[in-house]
Amino acid sequence: MPLLEESSLLTECARTVPVVIIGNGPSGICLSYLLSGYTPYLDPMAGHPNTILFRKLQEAKQVPITEQDLEYLCEGLEGRSENPVAVLFDTLLHPNADLGFEFPSVLQWRLEKKHHIPHLVLGKASPGGAWHAMEGSMLTISLGIWMELPGVNYRDLNLGKRRVSNDRATPEEISSYYKNYVKIMGLQKNFVDNTYVTSVQKLHRSHEKSLRNEKGTGQMNGCDYRNKNGTENGQNGTINGFSNEIQNAMENTCTSGEIREKDKDKRGKEEVKQSFGNSKALWEVRGYQQFKGDTNVPFSLFAENVVLATGASDSPARLGVEGEDLPYVFHSVRDLGVAVSCHGNLGPSSDPVLVVGAGLSAADAVLCARNRGVPVLHAFRKSADDPGLIFKQLPKTLYPEYHRVYHMMCSHAYPSSPVANNTTTSPSLFPDYTSFPEHCVLSFQPDMHCVMRGSNGVLRALKVSMVLVLIGSYPDLFFLKDQGRYLGLDSSRPISCKQNPIDINPYTFECNAEPGLFAMGPLIGDNFVRFLKGGALGIAGCLLRRIKQMNKK
Repeated sequence: MPLLEESSLLTECARTVPVVIIGNGPSGICLSYLLSGYTPYLDPMAGHPNTILFRKLQEAKQVPITEQDLEYLCEGLEGRSENPVAVLFDTLLHPNADLGFEFPSVLQWRLEKKHHIPHLVLGKASPGGAWHAMEGSMLTISLGIWMELPGVNYRDLNLGKRRVSNDRATPEEISSYYKNYVKIMGLQKNFVDNTYVTSVQKLHRSHEKSLRNEKGTGQMNGCDYRNKNGTENGQNGTINGFSNEIQNAMENTCTSGEIREKDKDKRGKEEVKQSFGNSKALWEVRGYQQFKGDTNVPFSLFAENVVLATGASDSPARLGVEGEDLPYVFHSVRDLGVAVSCHGNLGPSSDPVLVVGAGLSAADAVLCARNRGVPVLHAFRKSADDPGLIFKQLPKTLYPEYHRVYHMMCSHAYPSSPVANNTTTSPSLFPDYTSFPEHCVLSFQPDMHCVMRGSNGVLRALKVSMVLVLIGSYPDLFFLKDQGRYLGLDSSRPISCKQNPIDINPYTFECNAEPGLFAMGPLIGDNFVRFLKGGALGIAGCLLRRIKQMNKK
Protein backbone atom coordinates (compact mmCIF):
# COMPACT_ATOMS: atom_id res chain seq x y z
CA MET A 1 0.00 0.00 0.00
CA PRO A 2 1.43 3.39 -0.91
CA LEU A 3 2.26 5.73 1.92
CA LEU A 4 3.03 9.42 2.08
CA GLU A 5 5.79 10.96 4.12
CA GLU A 6 4.61 11.88 7.61
CA SER A 7 5.10 15.59 6.98
CA SER A 8 2.84 15.55 3.94
CA LEU A 9 -0.07 14.25 5.99
CA LEU A 10 -0.52 17.62 7.70
CA THR A 11 -3.47 19.03 5.83
CA GLU A 12 -4.82 22.53 5.75
CA CYS A 13 -8.32 21.49 6.58
CA ALA A 14 -9.81 19.54 9.47
CA ARG A 15 -13.36 18.81 10.60
CA THR A 16 -15.01 17.15 13.57
CA VAL A 17 -17.29 14.22 12.72
CA PRO A 18 -19.35 12.29 15.29
CA VAL A 19 -18.40 8.90 13.82
CA VAL A 20 -15.72 7.77 11.35
CA ILE A 21 -15.92 4.20 10.07
CA ILE A 22 -12.67 2.78 8.68
CA GLY A 23 -13.56 0.13 6.12
CA ASN A 24 -16.32 0.06 3.49
CA GLY A 25 -17.01 -3.66 3.30
CA PRO A 26 -20.31 -5.21 4.45
CA SER A 27 -19.53 -4.28 8.09
CA GLY A 28 -19.12 -0.59 7.32
CA ILE A 29 -22.06 -0.56 4.90
CA CYS A 30 -24.43 -2.14 7.41
CA LEU A 31 -23.39 0.26 10.17
CA SER A 32 -23.85 3.22 7.83
CA TYR A 33 -27.37 1.96 7.12
CA LEU A 34 -28.31 2.03 10.80
CA LEU A 35 -26.55 5.34 11.51
CA SER A 36 -28.40 6.91 8.57
CA GLY A 37 -31.66 6.61 10.49
CA TYR A 38 -32.93 3.22 9.34
CA THR A 39 -34.47 1.85 12.52
CA PRO A 40 -35.51 -1.78 13.26
CA TYR A 41 -38.86 -2.50 14.92
CA LEU A 42 -40.68 -5.75 15.51
CA ASP A 43 -42.99 -6.34 12.57
CA PRO A 44 -46.51 -6.40 14.06
CA MET A 45 -47.54 -9.09 11.58
CA ALA A 46 -44.57 -11.37 12.20
CA GLY A 47 -44.01 -14.32 14.48
CA HIS A 48 -40.77 -15.94 15.59
CA PRO A 49 -40.18 -19.69 16.07
CA ASN A 50 -38.28 -18.97 19.30
CA THR A 51 -41.25 -18.37 21.60
CA ILE A 52 -39.17 -17.03 24.49
CA LEU A 53 -37.44 -14.44 22.30
CA PHE A 54 -40.74 -13.52 20.65
CA ARG A 55 -42.34 -12.92 24.06
CA LYS A 56 -39.47 -10.60 25.02
CA LEU A 57 -39.82 -8.70 21.75
CA GLN A 58 -43.56 -8.21 22.30
CA GLU A 59 -42.94 -6.71 25.73
CA ALA A 60 -41.59 -3.57 24.01
CA LYS A 61 -42.93 -3.92 20.49
CA GLN A 62 -43.28 -0.16 20.04
CA VAL A 63 -39.63 0.43 20.97
CA PRO A 64 -36.86 0.17 18.33
CA ILE A 65 -34.58 -2.83 18.77
CA THR A 66 -31.65 -0.40 18.97
CA GLU A 67 -33.14 1.12 22.12
CA GLN A 68 -33.94 -2.15 23.88
CA ASP A 69 -31.80 -4.09 26.35
CA LEU A 70 -29.76 -6.25 24.00
CA GLU A 71 -28.29 -8.30 26.82
CA TYR A 72 -31.80 -9.24 27.93
CA LEU A 73 -32.82 -10.20 24.39
CA CYS A 74 -29.67 -12.29 23.93
CA GLU A 75 -30.21 -14.43 27.02
CA GLY A 76 -30.51 -18.10 26.12
CA LEU A 77 -29.74 -17.71 22.41
CA GLU A 78 -27.25 -20.07 20.78
CA GLY A 79 -25.66 -19.86 17.36
CA ARG A 80 -22.51 -20.13 15.30
CA SER A 81 -20.99 -16.88 16.55
CA GLU A 82 -19.27 -16.21 19.86
CA ASN A 83 -20.81 -12.73 19.95
CA PRO A 84 -24.33 -12.78 21.44
CA VAL A 85 -25.63 -9.71 19.59
CA ALA A 86 -24.51 -11.26 16.30
CA VAL A 87 -26.62 -14.34 17.10
CA LEU A 88 -29.58 -12.13 18.08
CA PHE A 89 -29.52 -10.02 14.93
CA ASP A 90 -29.07 -13.10 12.75
CA THR A 91 -32.09 -14.85 14.23
CA LEU A 92 -34.18 -11.68 13.78
CA LEU A 93 -33.18 -11.42 10.12
CA HIS A 94 -33.08 -15.18 9.34
CA PRO A 95 -35.05 -17.15 11.94
CA ASN A 96 -33.91 -20.79 12.29
CA ALA A 97 -31.53 -20.44 9.33
CA ASP A 98 -29.16 -23.08 10.72
CA LEU A 99 -31.98 -25.63 10.63
CA GLY A 100 -32.42 -25.12 6.90
CA PHE A 101 -35.53 -22.94 7.11
CA GLU A 102 -36.02 -19.74 5.15
CA PHE A 103 -38.45 -17.86 7.37
CA PRO A 104 -38.97 -14.14 6.67
CA SER A 105 -37.37 -11.52 8.87
CA VAL A 106 -39.38 -10.39 11.88
CA LEU A 107 -38.07 -6.85 11.58
CA GLN A 108 -39.75 -3.83 10.05
CA TRP A 109 -37.41 -1.01 9.01
CA ARG A 110 -38.42 2.64 9.25
CA LEU A 111 -36.38 5.65 8.16
CA GLU A 112 -36.43 8.07 11.11
CA LYS A 113 -34.40 11.26 10.91
CA LYS A 114 -34.24 11.58 14.68
CA HIS A 115 -32.07 8.46 14.75
CA HIS A 116 -29.62 9.75 12.16
CA ILE A 117 -26.02 10.11 13.35
CA PRO A 118 -23.63 11.95 10.98
CA HIS A 119 -20.72 9.76 9.93
CA LEU A 120 -18.13 9.08 7.26
CA VAL A 121 -17.12 5.70 5.81
CA LEU A 122 -13.54 5.57 4.53
CA GLY A 123 -12.58 2.72 2.19
CA LYS A 124 -9.69 1.80 -0.06
CA ALA A 125 -11.92 1.00 -3.05
CA SER A 126 -15.61 1.23 -3.92
CA PRO A 127 -18.15 -0.06 -1.37
CA GLY A 128 -17.84 -3.80 -0.94
CA GLY A 129 -14.35 -4.03 0.50
CA ALA A 130 -12.34 -7.18 -0.16
CA TRP A 131 -15.10 -8.73 -2.26
CA HIS A 132 -13.88 -6.73 -5.26
CA ALA A 133 -10.48 -8.45 -5.12
CA MET A 134 -11.57 -12.08 -4.82
CA GLU A 135 -11.00 -14.72 -7.47
CA GLY A 136 -14.02 -14.73 -9.77
CA SER A 137 -14.36 -18.51 -10.14
CA MET A 138 -14.89 -19.06 -6.42
CA LEU A 139 -18.25 -19.49 -4.71
CA THR A 140 -19.26 -18.04 -1.37
CA ILE A 141 -19.30 -20.32 1.65
CA SER A 142 -22.60 -18.82 2.77
CA LEU A 143 -25.81 -18.88 0.78
CA GLY A 144 -26.48 -15.76 -1.24
CA ILE A 145 -29.37 -14.73 1.00
CA TRP A 146 -27.07 -14.87 4.04
CA MET A 147 -24.82 -12.33 2.35
CA GLU A 148 -27.56 -9.73 2.04
CA LEU A 149 -27.87 -6.62 4.20
CA PRO A 150 -31.08 -5.25 5.77
CA GLY A 151 -33.59 -3.62 3.47
CA VAL A 152 -32.59 -5.05 0.08
CA ASN A 153 -33.29 -8.65 -0.91
CA TYR A 154 -30.27 -10.30 -2.51
CA ARG A 155 -32.36 -12.29 -4.99
CA ASP A 156 -34.21 -9.19 -6.14
CA LEU A 157 -30.94 -7.66 -7.35
CA ASN A 158 -29.89 -10.84 -9.12
CA LEU A 159 -33.05 -11.67 -11.05
CA GLY A 160 -32.26 -13.04 -14.49
CA LYS A 161 -28.68 -13.95 -13.62
CA ARG A 162 -27.53 -17.53 -13.82
CA ARG A 163 -27.94 -19.34 -10.54
CA VAL A 164 -25.09 -21.32 -9.12
CA SER A 165 -25.51 -24.56 -7.21
CA ASN A 166 -27.36 -24.42 -3.89
CA ASP A 167 -27.96 -20.68 -4.21
CA ARG A 168 -24.35 -19.81 -3.41
CA ALA A 169 -22.95 -16.74 -5.12
CA THR A 170 -19.86 -15.59 -6.94
CA PRO A 171 -17.68 -12.72 -5.65
CA GLU A 172 -18.74 -10.64 -8.63
CA GLU A 173 -22.40 -10.99 -7.71
CA ILE A 174 -21.74 -10.14 -4.07
CA SER A 175 -19.53 -7.13 -4.77
CA SER A 176 -22.12 -5.83 -7.25
CA TYR A 177 -24.86 -6.29 -4.64
CA TYR A 178 -22.97 -4.26 -2.01
CA LYS A 179 -22.12 -1.50 -4.46
CA ASN A 180 -25.75 -1.23 -5.60
CA TYR A 181 -27.00 -1.48 -2.01
CA VAL A 182 -25.24 1.78 -1.09
CA LYS A 183 -26.92 3.53 -4.02
CA ILE A 184 -30.38 2.07 -3.45
CA MET A 185 -30.42 2.99 0.23
CA GLY A 186 -29.09 6.49 -0.45
CA LEU A 187 -25.90 6.07 1.56
CA GLN A 188 -23.45 7.46 -1.05
CA LYS A 189 -23.05 10.79 0.72
CA ASN A 190 -21.47 8.99 3.68
CA PHE A 191 -18.86 7.10 1.64
CA VAL A 192 -15.46 8.33 0.50
CA ASP A 193 -13.73 5.81 -1.78
CA ASN A 194 -10.04 5.26 -2.48
CA THR A 195 -9.00 6.57 0.93
CA TYR A 196 -6.04 5.22 2.88
CA VAL A 197 -5.92 5.86 6.62
CA THR A 198 -2.34 6.21 7.84
CA SER A 199 -2.79 7.38 11.44
CA VAL A 200 -5.45 7.27 14.15
CA GLN A 201 -4.49 9.01 17.39
CA LYS A 202 -6.47 9.88 20.48
CA LEU A 203 -6.31 13.53 21.51
CA HIS A 204 -7.66 15.21 24.60
CA ARG A 205 -9.84 18.25 24.01
CA SER A 206 -7.16 20.64 25.23
CA HIS A 207 -4.62 19.15 22.82
CA GLU A 208 -7.06 19.33 19.95
CA LYS A 209 -7.80 23.00 20.64
CA SER A 210 -4.12 23.85 20.79
CA LEU A 211 -3.60 22.22 17.40
CA ARG A 212 -6.28 24.40 15.90
CA ASN A 213 -4.88 27.54 17.49
CA GLU A 214 -1.44 26.81 16.08
CA LYS A 215 -2.67 26.22 12.54
CA GLY A 216 -5.46 28.78 12.35
CA THR A 217 -9.13 28.03 12.67
CA GLY A 218 -12.23 29.05 10.77
CA GLN A 219 -15.82 27.91 10.81
CA MET A 220 -17.85 26.41 8.02
CA ASN A 221 -21.36 25.01 8.50
CA GLY A 222 -20.73 24.65 12.21
CA CYS A 223 -17.65 22.49 11.73
CA ASP A 224 -14.07 23.34 12.47
CA TYR A 225 -12.12 24.31 9.40
CA ARG A 226 -8.42 25.05 9.12
CA ASN A 227 -7.38 27.38 6.35
CA LYS A 228 -3.73 28.14 5.75
CA ASN A 229 -3.79 30.07 2.51
CA GLY A 230 -7.44 30.25 1.53
CA THR A 231 -6.71 29.07 -1.99
CA GLU A 232 -8.64 26.74 -4.19
CA ASN A 233 -7.04 24.51 -6.77
CA GLY A 234 -9.52 23.32 -9.35
CA GLN A 235 -6.95 21.65 -11.52
CA ASN A 236 -6.02 18.84 -9.16
CA GLY A 237 -9.46 18.49 -7.59
CA THR A 238 -8.50 19.88 -4.19
CA ILE A 239 -9.76 22.67 -1.99
CA ASN A 240 -7.24 23.83 0.59
CA GLY A 241 -5.51 20.46 0.41
CA PHE A 242 -8.77 18.52 0.68
CA SER A 243 -10.18 16.51 -2.23
CA ASN A 244 -13.54 17.77 -3.47
CA GLU A 245 -15.09 14.40 -2.68
CA ILE A 246 -14.06 14.45 0.97
CA GLN A 247 -14.90 18.18 1.20
CA ASN A 248 -18.45 17.50 0.03
CA ALA A 249 -18.83 14.46 2.24
CA MET A 250 -17.68 16.43 5.27
CA GLU A 251 -20.09 19.28 4.56
CA ASN A 252 -22.96 16.81 4.16
CA THR A 253 -21.96 15.13 7.40
CA CYS A 254 -21.67 18.39 9.32
CA THR A 255 -24.99 19.84 8.17
CA SER A 256 -27.06 16.65 8.13
CA GLY A 257 -27.01 16.33 11.92
CA GLU A 258 -27.91 19.94 12.67
CA ILE A 259 -31.03 22.04 12.52
CA ARG A 260 -30.69 25.20 10.51
CA GLU A 261 -32.98 28.09 11.36
CA LYS A 262 -34.95 27.87 8.11
CA ASP A 263 -35.64 24.15 8.67
CA LYS A 264 -36.92 24.35 12.24
CA ASP A 265 -40.54 24.86 11.30
CA LYS A 266 -40.42 22.02 8.78
CA ARG A 267 -38.78 19.47 11.03
CA GLY A 268 -40.14 20.52 14.37
CA LYS A 269 -38.19 20.32 17.58
CA GLU A 270 -37.71 16.56 17.89
CA GLU A 271 -34.58 16.46 15.73
CA VAL A 272 -31.53 17.73 17.53
CA LYS A 273 -27.88 17.93 16.73
CA GLN A 274 -26.49 14.41 16.94
CA SER A 275 -23.13 14.95 18.56
CA PHE A 276 -21.17 13.69 21.53
CA GLY A 277 -20.13 17.12 22.75
CA ASN A 278 -19.34 15.90 26.25
CA SER A 279 -16.59 13.56 25.06
CA LYS A 280 -13.35 14.09 26.93
CA ALA A 281 -11.22 13.17 23.93
CA LEU A 282 -11.24 13.24 20.17
CA TRP A 283 -9.63 11.00 17.59
CA GLU A 284 -7.44 12.49 14.88
CA VAL A 285 -7.75 10.48 11.67
CA ARG A 286 -5.16 11.18 8.98
CA GLY A 287 -4.55 9.69 5.57
CA TYR A 288 -4.91 10.46 1.89
CA GLN A 289 -7.24 9.89 -1.03
CA GLN A 290 -5.81 8.38 -4.18
CA PHE A 291 -6.77 9.51 -7.66
CA LYS A 292 -5.86 8.38 -11.16
CA GLY A 293 -2.31 9.16 -12.12
CA ASP A 294 -1.03 8.30 -8.64
CA THR A 295 -2.17 11.64 -7.24
CA ASN A 296 -2.51 11.48 -3.46
CA VAL A 297 -4.47 14.20 -1.65
CA PRO A 298 -3.90 14.16 2.13
CA PHE A 299 -6.66 14.73 4.67
CA SER A 300 -6.99 15.14 8.41
CA LEU A 301 -10.16 15.17 10.46
CA PHE A 302 -11.32 14.80 14.05
CA ALA A 303 -13.81 12.15 15.13
CA GLU A 304 -15.62 11.72 18.41
CA ASN A 305 -15.92 7.98 17.78
CA VAL A 306 -13.97 5.67 15.46
CA VAL A 307 -15.16 2.26 14.24
CA LEU A 308 -12.67 -0.32 13.00
CA ALA A 309 -14.34 -2.30 10.21
CA THR A 310 -11.26 -3.14 8.15
CA GLY A 311 -11.72 -6.90 7.92
CA ALA A 312 -8.85 -9.34 8.34
CA SER A 313 -7.47 -9.93 4.85
CA ASP A 314 -4.98 -7.05 4.55
CA SER A 315 -1.80 -9.00 5.33
CA PRO A 316 -1.46 -12.63 4.24
CA ALA A 317 0.20 -14.91 6.77
CA ARG A 318 3.71 -15.96 5.82
CA LEU A 319 5.75 -19.08 6.40
CA GLY A 320 8.84 -17.07 7.29
CA VAL A 321 11.18 -19.37 5.39
CA GLU A 322 14.08 -18.77 3.04
CA GLY A 323 13.08 -17.69 -0.46
CA GLU A 324 9.50 -16.68 0.34
CA ASP A 325 10.07 -13.37 -1.45
CA LEU A 326 11.17 -15.01 -4.72
CA PRO A 327 9.07 -13.96 -7.72
CA TYR A 328 7.37 -17.33 -8.17
CA VAL A 329 5.97 -17.39 -4.59
CA PHE A 330 2.55 -15.75 -4.08
CA HIS A 331 0.03 -15.40 -1.25
CA SER A 332 -3.31 -14.90 -3.04
CA VAL A 333 -5.62 -17.14 -5.07
CA ARG A 334 -6.18 -14.18 -7.38
CA ASP A 335 -2.52 -14.36 -8.46
CA LEU A 336 -3.11 -17.88 -9.72
CA GLY A 337 -6.12 -16.77 -11.72
CA VAL A 338 -4.11 -13.97 -13.30
CA ALA A 339 -1.22 -16.31 -14.13
CA VAL A 340 -3.51 -18.85 -15.76
CA SER A 341 -5.77 -16.42 -17.63
CA CYS A 342 -3.39 -13.65 -18.67
CA HIS A 343 0.14 -14.98 -18.84
CA GLY A 344 -0.64 -18.32 -20.45
CA ASN A 345 2.47 -19.95 -19.00
CA LEU A 346 0.57 -22.45 -16.86
CA GLY A 347 -1.12 -25.50 -18.31
CA PRO A 348 -1.22 -29.32 -18.42
CA SER A 349 2.40 -29.53 -19.63
CA SER A 350 3.90 -27.07 -17.13
CA ASP A 351 5.58 -27.95 -13.87
CA PRO A 352 3.05 -28.31 -11.07
CA VAL A 353 1.75 -25.49 -8.91
CA LEU A 354 2.48 -25.96 -5.21
CA VAL A 355 -0.37 -25.00 -2.86
CA VAL A 356 0.54 -24.67 0.82
CA GLY A 357 -2.32 -24.77 3.34
CA ALA A 358 -5.37 -26.84 4.25
CA GLY A 359 -8.12 -24.24 4.46
CA LEU A 360 -10.78 -23.13 2.03
CA SER A 361 -8.50 -20.65 0.25
CA ALA A 362 -6.06 -23.47 -0.45
CA ALA A 363 -8.94 -25.60 -1.71
CA ASP A 364 -10.03 -22.74 -3.97
CA ALA A 365 -6.52 -22.63 -5.44
CA VAL A 366 -6.57 -26.38 -6.06
CA LEU A 367 -9.93 -26.09 -7.84
CA CYS A 368 -8.78 -23.09 -9.87
CA ALA A 369 -5.68 -24.93 -11.07
CA ARG A 370 -7.40 -28.23 -11.78
CA ASN A 371 -10.23 -26.55 -13.69
CA ARG A 372 -7.57 -25.29 -16.09
CA GLY A 373 -5.67 -28.56 -16.28
CA VAL A 374 -2.67 -27.39 -14.23
CA PRO A 375 -1.05 -30.18 -12.13
CA VAL A 376 -1.04 -29.51 -8.39
CA LEU A 377 1.15 -30.40 -5.44
CA HIS A 378 -0.63 -29.75 -2.16
CA ALA A 379 1.32 -29.53 1.11
CA PHE A 380 -0.16 -29.08 4.59
CA ARG A 381 0.96 -29.67 8.15
CA LYS A 382 -2.03 -31.64 9.44
CA SER A 383 -2.85 -35.25 8.66
CA ALA A 384 -5.58 -35.81 6.10
CA ASP A 385 -7.90 -37.31 8.72
CA ASP A 386 -7.39 -34.52 11.27
CA PRO A 387 -10.81 -33.75 12.84
CA GLY A 388 -9.99 -30.04 12.84
CA LEU A 389 -9.97 -29.70 9.05
CA ILE A 390 -12.67 -27.32 7.84
CA PHE A 391 -13.95 -29.81 5.26
CA LYS A 392 -15.34 -32.02 8.02
CA GLN A 393 -17.63 -29.18 9.07
CA LEU A 394 -19.18 -28.62 5.62
CA PRO A 395 -22.24 -30.60 4.42
CA LYS A 396 -21.43 -32.56 1.26
CA THR A 397 -24.66 -31.55 -0.46
CA LEU A 398 -23.95 -27.83 -0.08
CA TYR A 399 -20.20 -27.93 -0.78
CA PRO A 400 -19.51 -30.76 -3.24
CA GLU A 401 -16.45 -29.07 -4.76
CA TYR A 402 -14.68 -28.79 -1.40
CA HIS A 403 -15.38 -32.42 -0.65
CA ARG A 404 -13.84 -33.36 -4.00
CA VAL A 405 -10.67 -31.60 -2.88
CA TYR A 406 -10.80 -33.33 0.49
CA HIS A 407 -11.24 -36.69 -1.21
CA MET A 408 -8.10 -36.04 -3.28
CA MET A 409 -6.21 -34.95 -0.15
CA CYS A 410 -6.94 -38.37 1.34
CA SER A 411 -6.71 -40.64 -1.71
CA HIS A 412 -3.86 -38.99 -3.65
CA ALA A 413 -1.38 -38.64 -0.80
CA TYR A 414 2.34 -38.99 -1.48
CA PRO A 415 3.47 -42.26 0.13
CA SER A 416 5.87 -42.14 3.05
CA SER A 417 9.30 -43.19 1.86
CA PRO A 418 12.86 -43.14 3.23
CA VAL A 419 14.12 -41.91 -0.13
CA ALA A 420 15.09 -38.24 -0.19
CA ASN A 421 15.19 -35.67 -3.00
CA ASN A 422 12.28 -37.04 -5.01
CA THR A 423 11.49 -34.82 -7.99
CA THR A 424 8.55 -34.47 -10.34
CA THR A 425 9.92 -37.36 -12.42
CA SER A 426 9.20 -39.75 -9.55
CA PRO A 427 6.55 -42.37 -10.46
CA SER A 428 5.06 -41.86 -7.01
CA LEU A 429 3.56 -38.53 -8.01
CA PHE A 430 0.02 -38.60 -9.37
CA PRO A 431 -0.27 -36.94 -12.79
CA ASP A 432 -2.86 -34.28 -11.83
CA TYR A 433 -2.77 -33.87 -8.07
CA THR A 434 -0.59 -35.10 -5.22
CA SER A 435 -1.04 -34.21 -1.57
CA PHE A 436 1.72 -34.05 1.03
CA PRO A 437 0.07 -34.42 4.46
CA GLU A 438 2.12 -33.62 7.56
CA HIS A 439 4.76 -31.77 5.54
CA CYS A 440 6.30 -28.39 6.28
CA VAL A 441 8.12 -26.13 3.84
CA LEU A 442 11.75 -25.43 4.68
CA SER A 443 12.79 -23.18 1.79
CA PHE A 444 12.18 -22.00 -1.75
CA GLN A 445 15.21 -22.05 -4.03
CA PRO A 446 16.05 -19.69 -6.92
CA ASP A 447 15.97 -22.65 -9.35
CA MET A 448 12.22 -23.03 -8.53
CA HIS A 449 12.67 -26.03 -6.27
CA CYS A 450 10.79 -26.24 -2.97
CA VAL A 451 12.38 -28.13 -0.10
CA MET A 452 9.91 -29.81 2.27
CA ARG A 453 10.21 -32.10 5.25
CA GLY A 454 7.77 -34.87 6.06
CA SER A 455 6.69 -36.19 9.43
CA ASN A 456 9.36 -38.88 9.19
CA GLY A 457 12.10 -36.26 8.83
CA VAL A 458 12.78 -36.98 5.15
CA LEU A 459 13.60 -33.96 2.97
CA ARG A 460 12.14 -33.63 -0.51
CA ALA A 461 13.01 -31.13 -3.25
CA LEU A 462 10.22 -30.61 -5.77
CA LYS A 463 10.35 -28.61 -9.00
CA VAL A 464 7.42 -26.22 -9.35
CA SER A 465 6.22 -23.49 -11.67
CA MET A 466 4.46 -21.39 -9.03
CA VAL A 467 3.83 -21.46 -5.28
CA LEU A 468 0.73 -20.25 -3.44
CA VAL A 469 1.11 -19.90 0.32
CA LEU A 470 -2.45 -19.77 1.64
CA ILE A 471 -2.30 -20.21 5.40
CA GLY A 472 -4.53 -17.37 6.55
CA SER A 473 -4.29 -13.61 6.88
CA TYR A 474 -4.03 -10.87 9.47
CA PRO A 475 -5.56 -7.40 9.72
CA ASP A 476 -3.15 -4.54 9.08
CA LEU A 477 -3.71 -2.05 11.88
CA PHE A 478 -0.43 -0.19 11.35
CA PHE A 479 -2.25 3.13 11.74
CA LEU A 480 -2.96 2.44 15.42
CA LYS A 481 -0.62 2.63 18.38
CA ASP A 482 1.44 -0.56 18.67
CA GLN A 483 -0.38 -1.80 15.54
CA GLY A 484 -3.47 -2.26 17.69
CA ARG A 485 -1.98 -5.05 19.80
CA TYR A 486 -3.04 -3.37 23.02
CA LEU A 487 -6.67 -3.84 21.94
CA GLY A 488 -6.49 -7.63 21.75
CA LEU A 489 -7.38 -10.28 24.30
CA ASP A 490 -3.62 -10.86 24.57
CA SER A 491 -1.84 -7.53 24.21
CA SER A 492 1.49 -9.25 23.61
CA ARG A 493 0.37 -10.80 20.32
CA PRO A 494 -0.79 -9.38 16.96
CA ILE A 495 -4.51 -9.05 16.36
CA SER A 496 -5.91 -12.20 14.73
CA CYS A 497 -9.54 -13.00 14.04
CA LYS A 498 -9.09 -16.56 15.33
CA GLN A 499 -6.25 -16.53 17.86
CA ASN A 500 -6.42 -12.99 19.24
CA PRO A 501 -9.48 -10.90 18.34
CA ILE A 502 -10.01 -7.38 19.63
CA ASP A 503 -11.40 -7.39 23.18
CA ILE A 504 -14.79 -5.65 23.15
CA ASN A 505 -17.86 -5.16 25.27
CA PRO A 506 -20.11 -7.89 23.79
CA TYR A 507 -23.20 -5.66 23.70
CA THR A 508 -21.79 -2.28 22.60
CA PHE A 509 -18.73 -3.48 20.60
CA GLU A 510 -16.65 -0.75 22.22
CA CYS A 511 -13.03 -1.71 22.80
CA ASN A 512 -12.44 -2.47 26.47
CA ALA A 513 -9.00 -0.91 26.29
CA GLU A 514 -10.06 2.28 24.50
CA PRO A 515 -13.37 4.15 25.06
CA GLY A 516 -14.67 5.78 21.90
CA LEU A 517 -13.08 3.13 19.69
CA PHE A 518 -15.31 0.34 18.36
CA ALA A 519 -14.60 -2.83 16.36
CA MET A 520 -16.75 -5.19 14.33
CA GLY A 521 -16.56 -8.02 11.80
CA PRO A 522 -13.52 -10.29 11.46
CA LEU A 523 -11.53 -8.12 13.88
CA ILE A 524 -13.69 -9.52 16.70
CA GLY A 525 -14.01 -13.03 15.27
CA ASP A 526 -17.12 -12.68 13.08
CA ASN A 527 -15.92 -13.81 9.64
CA PHE A 528 -19.32 -14.47 8.09
CA VAL A 529 -21.47 -11.62 6.77
CA ARG A 530 -24.59 -13.04 8.41
CA PHE A 531 -22.99 -12.46 11.83
CA LEU A 532 -20.91 -9.31 11.37
CA LYS A 533 -24.16 -7.38 10.96
CA GLY A 534 -24.66 -7.78 14.70
CA GLY A 535 -21.83 -5.32 15.27
CA ALA A 536 -23.84 -2.64 13.48
CA LEU A 537 -26.80 -3.23 15.78
CA GLY A 538 -24.67 -3.08 18.92
CA ILE A 539 -22.70 0.03 17.91
CA ALA A 540 -25.72 1.96 16.65
CA GLY A 541 -27.64 1.14 19.81
CA CYS A 542 -24.75 2.26 22.01
CA LEU A 543 -24.30 5.59 20.20
CA LEU A 544 -28.02 6.35 20.13
CA ARG A 545 -28.33 5.69 23.86
CA ARG A 546 -25.42 8.02 24.61
CA ILE A 547 -26.94 10.80 22.53
CA LYS A 548 -30.26 10.32 24.30
CA GLN A 549 -28.59 10.48 27.71
CA MET A 550 -26.66 13.61 26.73
CA ASN A 551 -29.81 15.35 25.48
CA LYS A 552 -31.53 14.64 28.80
CA LYS A 553 -28.66 16.31 30.65
